[in-house]
Amino acid sequence: MSTSAPLPPDAAAPSAPPLHGPFALLNDEPVAEPGADLLGAGRAARRLAGLLVASRAATPFTLAVDAGWGMGKSSLMRLVDAELAQAPEVHTVWYNAWTSTGADALEGLIKSVLMRFDRRVLRRGLQRISDRRALLRAVRAATTVAAGPLGVAGLVDELWRGLSVNSQARNGMRQAIGELVQEWSETADFRPRRLLVVFIDDLDRCSDENVLAVCEAVKVYLDVPGLAFVIGCDRSALAPNGLLRDLSPAASAFMEKIFQTSYRIPVADQQGVREYIDRCARAVGIDQLLDERLTTLLAERSARNPRRIKRLVNGFVLEATLNPMWEGFPPEAVVRTLLLQYFYPDFYRMVAGVPGPGAGDVIAEFRTYQQVRRLLRSPEPIPEAELARVNRFLLEHDLPEQTGAAGAETLGRLERQLPSGFPEMVTDQEFTSLIDGLVALPRSEELLRRLREGAELPAPVQPEPAPYLPSLSYGTTPAYGAAPQYGTASPYGAAPSYGAAQAARGVDARVDDAVLRGVRLLWVDDHPRNNEKLVNTFRAAGAVVRIAEDSQAADAALAVESPTVLVSDIARGANRREGLEHIGRLRSEGRYTGPVIFYAGRVTPERAALARELGAHLARGGAEVERLVLRAAEGELPPPV
Repeated sequence: MSTSAPLPPDAAAPSAPPLHGPFALLNDEPVAEPGADLLGAGRAARRLAGLLVASRAATPFTLAVDAGWGMGKSSLMRLVDAELAQAPEVHTVWYNAWTSTGADALEGLIKSVLMRFDRRVLRRGLQRISDRRALLRAVRAATTVAAGPLGVAGLVDELWRGLSVNSQARNGMRQAIGELVQEWSETADFRPRRLLVVFIDDLDRCSDENVLAVCEAVKVYLDVPGLAFVIGCDRSALAPNGLLRDLSPAASAFMEKIFQTSYRIPVADQQGVREYIDRCARAVGIDQLLDERLTTLLAERSARNPRRIKRLVNGFVLEATLNPMWEGFPPEAVVRTLLLQYFYPDFYRMVAGVPGPGAGDVIAEFRTYQQVRRLLRSPEPIPEAELARVNRFLLEHDLPEQTGAAGAETLGRLERQLPSGFPEMVTDQEFTSLIDGLVALPRSEELLRRLREGAELPAPVQPEPAPYLPSLSYGTTPAYGAAPQYGTASPYGAAPSYGAAQAARGVDARVDDAVLRGVRLLWVDDHPRNNEKLVNTFRAAGAVVRIAEDSQAADAALAVESPTVLVSDIARGANRREGLEHIGRLRSEGRYTGPVIFYAGRVTPERAALARELGAHLARGGAEVERLVLRAAEGELPPPV
């Protein structure tokens, strides 16, 4: 990696004056009042509420409020509820499907609806049920006797017991509930005067069993005039290739009948999101830190997702106030560094990579490449004053000096030696502005030195909760709900033990212990201290890890025992390809044919291609090493791609 000083940038970004708070945090509660609406959902809420009221004669029907994680489904539904509160003879009830499981979800939803009826209606309904011959005498006697002194909750419990006592009673449940709704709504000529709107939230966060139970309640038992359902969910998550991918054809056909119509929440426009970010920033006290470029970066790279924006903003505040890493630096250093980590994690891993031979200032390397690229792409000859620096940069990447006009060919060869993302990032104006602003900050050299020495930051905010994948993550930062960053220790204390890290995520640590117990791992690296945390984690899980500091020591270890998996660095000493060449010798001589993982924070197109030729995997971070070692231990490591 280049250690040369960068060429002067085209334009240096001005630094912002340091601020000292006071700072605050944002909550993640849905917007419930029109006055609190920051993204213009109020207008949509008014129109949806008006449609629901005007369509009461068309009940029953189900409306899906469709959007991805964090895009404002709950807020929009709360605003619709607030609008309906102003409509005469319209009542609402809320049910969170995520709070129940299986059959409890069906019972919970039906009971939530019954709880909205008058006590007089419930008593009459209970009397009708007790008089039907279909019910057992014991149930009839119990309900008749109990009907007198019970309140609404007691009456609902008795109604449920009467309606669900056996399959024969369950068959009549829809009719019984229809009679209750009809009496409650005081119908005339079968046109309901009162309307009950049932809001069901977080359906797409449930298990498939819960989803089916809720849909059964809606379509089979509550599909009666006078009831309308508004269900918040990501329709794509409930599609046949999503959460419900294992359904039978009959069940899939049933699911298609649930929603009569959907309203897809649109992504807010650029101006709306910018205003939202500005208001969030003012609320927490960092508004003076976000210039136009940073605001644009935050808007676009967060996919204009309100929840993700809130979490990022809260992350800035927590870091600025709690992490001693930032003492003596302006808050803008926190903002720019965390934006770099959140939105360009591969580049950040190189910035904060473990120091060692061959490791240099990747930011200086990128900015030098930025200037060299401009010169090599120019149709004009490279000015003599710049040619020496260009050639020094080429020599540092094992390329011949530039003497003629073959700039495009030289640039292509150079980019195969540079980190894979450089060609894309150099054309990303938000990224280049972010880097220029970071370098222009007071004491930026000290900041970058601290990052290279291993100062830890919290994990990036993930776009949505991901399903659990077994991991040996030895550090998490749960301060504001971000998903764990594998291989990153908490900045607020010592990294938890392997078992504690698993237990904190509700995972049985014995699962991974069983997989790794007795696994033999040979780790070849001339700077073994760089890997101590990962090595200790594997050992704590039961693996036998042997360390070799050079190719000769690795050969000696292989002569004694063949490992389950071999992990190797790439650059050793003065040879930037020693790891690749060593594995090549082992492969060609047949001394080791098992799984190989190259662990290199710096991934280039050339390294990736050479690793593939050797049938080896290339991992750029601790998370990938953990995942690949686990797959190798299970005998399920796929071919490298």
